[in-house]
Amino acid sequence: MDRVLLVALLTVVIHLIGTLVYVARFSGVKTKRLATAFSIYQVIYLIAMTANMVQAPLLSLTVEQAINTGQIYKQAYLNELEQNMRLIILAASGGTAVAGLLTPFFVFLFNRTIFLFERIGSLPALVLSLFAPSRFFKVLRELCMALTYLGKSYSRRLSGYSLPSSTVRFRRSFFPAKLFVINILVVGIWTTGVLSALYAGALTPAFRSTASLLSGIVNLIAVILDTFLVDPVTAMITDQTLQGTRQEREILHLTFWLISSRFLGTLFAQLLFLPATFLVRYATLMLSGGSLF
Repeated sequence: MDRVLLVALLTVVIHLIGTLVYVARFSGVKTKRLATAFSIYQVIYLIAMTANMVQAPLLSLTVEQAINTGQIYKQAYLNELEQNMRLIILAASGGTAVAGLLTPFFVFLFNRTIFLFERIGSLPALVLSLFAPSRFFKVLRELCMALTYLGKSYSRRLSGYSLPSSTVRFRRSFFPAKLFVINILVVGIWTTGVLSALYAGALTPAFRSTASLLSGIVNLIAVILDTFLVDPVTAMITDQTLQGTRQEREILHLTFWLISSRFLGTLFAQLLFLPATFLVRYATLMLSGGSLF
């Protein structure tokens, strides 16, 4: 159980950082330094890659130990394994939700980092400068001021503060419905791809490795949808905003809808988990020449 909780925690980190790509895009547009924003995001993304490298072996080890001890053939263990997989998917929803709630804070952090990097001119020097006592306490002071400002802003909204009617009408009119739905599907497939393959391997222990490797085929569907239908549209809207043909608040609303669809996608992964599992299991047995029943 401790291992599952560790994997869930790593999943929170992975999806929190994955959601920040939308924040980095908006911050790049706001500061007119899109390339720099994505470059800095890639540094943060290294943390998610490291967490993912640790997460996958831990999950695979759980299934392998169950096979070696014979527990994999007990229905009670399979039920528990399914619950653990769903807990990990729920952790993905939690990480996405945290990133969404703290979006204003992360925008502030990205903006400050971009301008600081512009002054220093070196990413290693930027990282080292943050550990200097004077710079460290200055950054902490600015973060505290930002959190205080955001707290007051949220409290005003909760106490009856409302957006101007024109802004509300604009937000309702700018709703990329197709992009919203497709992104839900893409994130849902990505979230459950590896987990469904591992669970399919538990259901077919003799071909566990084959089932695990078939997760790439599941994720390929998400890659195709994202490459052809999601990423080009978001890139076009971003470029048009930088060129001035779209208003800056449109990219803000796009960020809001993308984060919302990502969160719903992680919830949709709960529904996709078993269908994707049986799809991988079916493909595994077809490749092995075995019987589905």
